[in-house]
Parts: sequence; structure tokens; C-alpha cells
Amino acid sequence: MTILINFIVFLSLFILMEGVAWFAHRFIMHGFLWNLHADHHYKGEDQFFEKNDYFFLIFATPGILLLGFGTYIGLHLPYFWAGLGITAYGFSYFLIHDVFIHQRFKWLRNADSIYFRAIRKAHKVHHKHLGKEDGECFGMLWVPMKYFKEAQKAASK
Repeated sequence: MTILINFIVFLSLFILMEGVAWFAHRFIMHGFLWNLHADHHYKGEDQFFEKNDYFFLIFATPGILLLGFGTYIGLHLPYFWAGLGITAYGFSYFLIHDVFIHQRFKWLRNADSIYFRAIRKAHKVHHKHLGKEDGECFGMLWVPMKYFKEAQKAASK
């Protein structure tokens, strides 16, 4: 039973993080911490690191703390598994956003599916707005259905 509860905690935190990421992107990154996120929308010099990368540390901290605390008090308790869910989401975000979409590493260059096309399109729509206002598509792993439909239509041509 403990294994099932821990798996549910892991999966719930992974799914919840998409909502947290959407909220943080919409109201924090495009809000009062725009100064850290702006360089991600305005590409000046071609630099590997951006101020936007500080968000990695901000978002990784709760996962690291929960993993450490959960390891210390016992893996049978849900703290570790909550931290693992947050960390797994962060790793997925990294793979989709930094590796696949922005090609900061050349690992997934040839990945192609309707899902990947929909994510790439939604992210392009997000980046067409250079300012902090008037943005759209703030999520990462779940995108509006219209982009799946567009990707499906393009794939069938």
C-alpha cells in the first residue's frame, strides 16, 4: 500500500507542477520577475546562459529539499516521492524547453511527432510577444488543443 501511495504522490506532484509552472510563468516571470525572464524573449548576444536560467535554481529548490528531507527521515514516507515528482517534472521541462525547443543541446534535433510539433508551435506563439504583456501559451508539457489540431493537419498533408 505504501508503494501505491508514494506513486500517487509522485504522479500528483509531477502533474501539479505543470499548473505551478504555468502560474509562475504567467504571473511571476511575466510579472514582477520579468527582469530575470526578459533576456529569454530578447535574444541579443548569443550566450549559453541567460538570467532566465536562475529560475532553474528557484524551481529546483523545493524538489531538492524534499528529496533530502525524505531521504533523511525515510523513503517510505511521501516527502521523498513528492520531491522526486517535482524533480522529474523539472527534468522533463529541461528536455522539452532547453533541449528540444531551444536546441541548447543537440540531442533531440530529429524528434518529430504531433505532440512535439504542437509544443513547438505553442512555444513559438508564446515567443512572438517580446514584452511581458499580451503573452499566451504559458504552459510547457500541456498545450492548447488547437496546436495539436494544427500539427495533425500539417502531418496529414
